[in-house]
Amino acid sequence: MQVYGLRGEQNKSCRRLSGLNLAEKILAEAALDNWLDIVSRNEIIYHPDERIYSIWATKHPCFLVAMVLTDSLEWLQTLADVTRVRLLRLLELEELSVSELCSVVQSPQSTVSRHLKVLAEDHWVASRRDGTAHRYRVELDKWPTSRQGLWQWVKEQSETHATLLDQQRLARVLAERSRSEAFFTSTAEQWDRLRVELFGYQLDAFAVAGTLDSRWVVGELGCGSGALCHLLSPFVHEVIGIDSSAAMVGAATQRLHGVCNVRIVKAALEEVPLSDNVFDVAWLVLVLPYVDDPVSVLREAGRLIRPGASLIIADLLPHDRENYRSEMGHVRLGVDAPQLNSWLSESGLVVAKYLTLPPDPLAKGPALFQCIVKRACSAEYNR
Repeated sequence: MQVYGLRGEQNKSCRRLSGLNLAEKILAEAALDNWLDIVSRNEIIYHPDERIYSIWATKHPCFLVAMVLTDSLEWLQTLADVTRVRLLRLLELEELSVSELCSVVQSPQSTVSRHLKVLAEDHWVASRRDGTAHRYRVELDKWPTSRQGLWQWVKEQSETHATLLDQQRLARVLAERSRSEAFFTSTAEQWDRLRVELFGYQLDAFAVAGTLDSRWVVGELGCGSGALCHLLSPFVHEVIGIDSSAAMVGAATQRLHGVCNVRIVKAALEEVPLSDNVFDVAWLVLVLPYVDDPVSVLREAGRLIRPGASLIIADLLPHDRENYRSEMGHVRLGVDAPQLNSWLSESGLVVAKYLTLPPDPLAKGPALFQCIVKRACSAEYNR
């Protein structure tokens, strides 16, 4: 590593500076001239680190580093960019996210991220993960005295109208952050209720539906009035709903009027007029309490799903609400896991996952289960 300890080596430094842009040259030459003046007065001492020579801090606090080419000129090159200096000034005051920095310096995210990458690689800033974002900060106390001295000098030269506006915008960003934190602190316990009031019950369902493959054909056996079919329709290629009730088919058709990729079919679930292997995924929701022959329904559902595809069953766990027989037409009061497994085995289906669903605080009905099933490898379906 070269250290410019003699004025006679100034020519070497000029050759090194030739690779810098104009702003970098001005900054580097100013620092070099200051340092050479100090050297001429023999105010330089040897640093035990063997990498740098340091100048007496008490006399020259702004130039503690003695212009070591390998480090100092790289630092100067980094700090020659005005935006990077503005970012450092802000991060010295407060730990900030990329989006907050964008708001303050009024630059696009790509620009700010690019400058932060340079600053991080040159160890001017540190970062930590905060959820899905990163927060950046300046750890001034961890810098060597040479870096601190250079930064102090650069900061003094960079007091401009733009940096004053940055400080004003920073104050607004921090005030907005405080309001957001105060809002969530005060509403955390009531957030679920407020979220539903503001955005409705289906927000989470839409978020999950967005994970479906847009090329899929999906089906709902026992589609009722078509609520699930309607929810799924924006996210897949085609939705086919099947129901045996003329009234339900009429309600679903009315609900889905104008939705081009949904087809409602009136048919018994034991014998659906569709070809084999048509569905990439299918649902059977709150259907089993109504059917006399669940094995035939499950076998037909297995015929309709493609090899490797899933049939998702959601239904009632066993309960004692006898009024459901007369009021809702249930032929059985829920289904337990052993009974379901027996039906699936007879239908040529196997359980991939079974779980009891957590209770909904607003629900008044019996507890529910969900079961994801697939075809058994050797299953053959006979009509």
